Formats: sequence, structure tokens, C-alpha cells
Amino acid sequence: MKKKIHPSSFILHPSIDINHVAKLANLSLSPAEKQIFAKQLSDILAYVNKLNELNTQNVEPIGQITGLENVTREDKATPSQTQEEALKNAKRTYKGFFEVDAVIEPQ
Repeated sequence: MKKKIHPSSFILHPSIDINHVAKLANLSLSPAEKQIFAKQLSDILAYVNKLNELNTQNVEPIGQITGLENVTREDKATPSQTQEEALKNAKRTYKGFFEVDAVIEPQ
């Protein structure tokens, strides 16, 4: 029988590869910005680790607290951007679509 791992048993590593994070977010950061963001992200992870210290053994998991269920609205077509407007800031396009690097490695 597999042992269940409680989410609070995961410890987040405090070191951050800010260059990798910036690349994932498609951000060009100056060295000063990298220092600032690395500190901020480190502080966030330290806070999450602090929250992981809380004993939640007898706390029921919840998805939301309002008691509302399946709150939806009718879909309505509304004016939107043209394809050209949507693509105007894209790094690369191909035949009217966003072009991106492959994210799935071949097996």
C-alpha cells in the first residue's frame, strides 16, 4: 500500500534560477531587476515554507467558501481583437498563428 504524502511535507527550495524564470516568463531583465526579483521570489517561497509548518491534520480541504455551485452565465459573442491585432506583438508568427518553440521533447 502506498503511503500518502501530505502536501505540507514538500519543502520548497529557497534558491532560484532567476534566468530560467525570466526565460519562462519571456522577460528581459537587467542585472538590478534580476536581484530584486530573485529576492522577492525567495521571500515568497520562504513564506510558503512557513505556511507549511501549520498543522492542518484536522482541517477539511475546501474548494471555495461561498456555498455557491455551478455559477455560470450565458455565452455571448462580443467584439474582440482581429487576428492581426492579436498577433502584432508576437515574437514569431507562422501562417497567421503564434509560433512557439516545442515544449514536448520527442521520446
